[in-house]
Amino acid sequence: MTAPGFEEFLTRGRAAAAELQRDRIHLWMPGPDVFDRTTGTTTPGPPTADYYTGGARVKPVAAASGEEVDAADRQITLNDFEVSVPWSTTVTERPLPGAVLDVLDSPDTRMVGLRLWVTGVEFNSTATAWRIRAETRS
Repeated sequence: MTAPGFEEFLTRGRAAAAELQRDRIHLWMPGPDVFDRTTGTTTPGPPTADYYTGGARVKPVAAASGEEVDAADRQITLNDFEVSVPWSTTVTERPLPGAVLDVLDSPDTRMVGLRLWVTGVEFNSTATAWRIRAETRS
């Protein structure tokens, strides 16, 4: 059992975290990839799960170095991000690695259109926000 002072402290921390969530995101699980023979491109299929649309804080992980990996016939750089959404967000299904996170709006307009791939999701009863680990693939 936690002390009443701790619950008040945690409530204030969650309110402060929510104030930092100035971006707007859409978190979803893509269906199987779709290949367009006309353009020769592959795109994620239509959503099989729609987890969340709303406020978030999207920030790069400062210690991330930008690992370079080979993907098919080209080299890509993986950059790590931490995405925080309100702790009170209702989750009907836990997002899995491979889910897609699109930045819909942000005070930093350079982030609008950023697409991230979820690598992990953290739940914690004493957290101030629900945190999602994700990466870019550019």
